[in-house]
Amino acid sequence: MKTRPGICNRKRRFASREEAEAVAVQADVTLRAYKCALCRQFHLTSRTKGLRVPRGSAGEAAIP
Repeated sequence: MKTRPGICNRKRRFASREEAEAVAVQADVTLRAYKCALCRQFHLTSRTKGLRVPRGSAGEAAIP
């Protein structure tokens, strides 16, 4: 995800993905963390379009 400088400057920055995700869990809407290519820190976004689901996470049944 490319973040423009003006957007990056307005967004809250987190030093680690874990810190950003801890805040995201407490939000009223679904948020996810991403690493910004400009500031090299983490921001939160509500966008999910084009989000890649890690292999083995979705659509597979658990093996007993």
